[in-house]
Amino acid sequence: MGPVSIIDGPDSGELEERLPSSIDLALSQSQPQTVADAVFRLMEREGAEYVFGVPGSAITPMYEALRGNPSIRHILAKHEEGAAFMAYGYAAVKRTLGVCMTTTGPGATNALTGVACAMADGFPVIALTGQTPTRQFGKGAIQDSTRFGVDSVNLFSEVTKLSITIPSPERAQETLERAVRTALTGRAGAVHISLPVDVQEQRPTWKARHSARKCARSRPFDPARLDYAMSVLWTAQRPAIIAGHGVTLSGGWQALFDLATRLGIPVATTPKGKGVFPERHPLSLGVFGFGGHLRAEAYLLGSNIDVLMVVGSSLGQLSTNDWDERLQPSRSLIQIDIDPVEIGKNYPADVAIVGDARATLEGLVARCATVPKAPNKTFVHIRDTVPKLIETAYLEAPETPLKPQRLVHEMRAALPEDALLFVDNGNCILWANHYFEALAPATYFVSLGFASMGTGLAAAIGGKLAAPHRPVVALLGDGAFAMNGMEVHTAVEYDIPVVWVVLNNGGHGMVYHGERMVFGYDLGANKFRAPLDIAAMATAMGARGVRVDSASSFRRELEAALALGVPTVIDAIVDPEEVPRPLTHRARAVARSIQDKPVSIRSPWVR
Repeated sequence: MGPVSIIDGPDSGELEERLPSSIDLALSQSQPQTVADAVFRLMEREGAEYVFGVPGSAITPMYEALRGNPSIRHILAKHEEGAAFMAYGYAAVKRTLGVCMTTTGPGATNALTGVACAMADGFPVIALTGQTPTRQFGKGAIQDSTRFGVDSVNLFSEVTKLSITIPSPERAQETLERAVRTALTGRAGAVHISLPVDVQEQRPTWKARHSARKCARSRPFDPARLDYAMSVLWTAQRPAIIAGHGVTLSGGWQALFDLATRLGIPVATTPKGKGVFPERHPLSLGVFGFGGHLRAEAYLLGSNIDVLMVVGSSLGQLSTNDWDERLQPSRSLIQIDIDPVEIGKNYPADVAIVGDARATLEGLVARCATVPKAPNKTFVHIRDTVPKLIETAYLEAPETPLKPQRLVHEMRAALPEDALLFVDNGNCILWANHYFEALAPATYFVSLGFASMGTGLAAAIGGKLAAPHRPVVALLGDGAFAMNGMEVHTAVEYDIPVVWVVLNNGGHGMVYHGERMVFGYDLGANKFRAPLDIAAMATAMGARGVRVDSASSFRRELEAALALGVPTVIDAIVDPEEVPRPLTHRARAVARSIQDKPVSIRSPWVR
């Protein structure tokens, strides 16, 4: 197999420093008329093309400025959380700022969860929220979100890299530039800016800048440590690599591929890192962790690994099967991360390298000898004897009842290699992580940092706007659709042709199956009394809504949706009793957290 394919275009690039252009200088030297105008000029300069929001009185001057800016388009969401999720999806795909905008009070708090998800997953989202006029602070103004009311700046400070108020027009420029710099540098993340309505309307003090971007991408690493790490990898007898989400964020997939293939090192990915290494390559172990693969578990936990290199992952709960103690190399653990706090947090690191994943991997590749190392014999044995998937028979399951495994298999067959898939939270993560093959980097998105249901449904809209010429599909459950399904209407209004595939099992399937595993019965609070007719709901919103209950009808409707290019919701009635066997690890973790002791999972599906 040849080198990993790299999808060309701005949505596959990396956040880079660039030289000032004439447009940049014109933007910087002309005086913004208001603080609101300055905000959007700066967002435009950083590559933002859209702002996702819901209007309100405290943000009105911002909307007035937006109306006068032809370069940034507003997308009216149905709920502020949906707006934040759309900004998340846009930032994830475009690899630049995603911007959401809400009014004060409940507008701000409604967006909080979406902003928290962006922070947890390392995407540069800027949340702009209105605020009551400064002259009314502390006087009991309606929806007061200062420290005298429900303090939005304090609330957002817990879920962002920076939460700050623009206190005056004189402080506008430095505050805005600091916010952008904070969102984009180091490990990218979310930033919140509170804008008092009177400050929005005032003329800022603005100084000409002669560079377009003043935030440098974090790249440094210690060359001596890299030399030592290379020597450890080169002499390893049974090495392995675990590649995490940081490889995606840095755009380091080509360097990862080059390193692994030159040294003959098997590669597993974390669930959030899925896709950074081609899953059909002979060196691919697949996913290790939540919804992971048998081959990855067998090699990483049962082959006496002597050197393990972890890049771009803190080795959290869902990336380690609840911090499995067997995930310990006999000789050396090499851990690479842009954030030094993450290194050694969960497993002791023998070689700690602080740096950008792509730059560090490229440094290791440069240190490789020209002749690649021979394939690892232990891995060859496991590859030949241990299957990757748990239940391959279900990939060719009968037409009905519709099995999720078969549905995901058919979806992979129907989608082109460069299609973007947004996977929501619930059982669908387990089905997709295990059965969907990610064939190209930066095409698989799953929000497991904060793991909010409804993320994928709305994020797919932002993702499609960031990559308009690529198919975008969201996979979710009916429980997640119930939370943010009205955003389908947003896609209809702006003619954004996302395809939503909804696994309709009549409620919250992961909770239902998990309770039966842990307790031996379900607690009776996870199923809808009246299952949702999601196809009818989609039709009522103006989308193309279809209901399917067999593998062939699903494949037919998915192919039709891709060909028609209109917002489409496929309501797939799946077998509600089909249990994702990878759920076993998660059930054990939940049982331990509840009962604080090892437990025996009550399930016929336990391996």
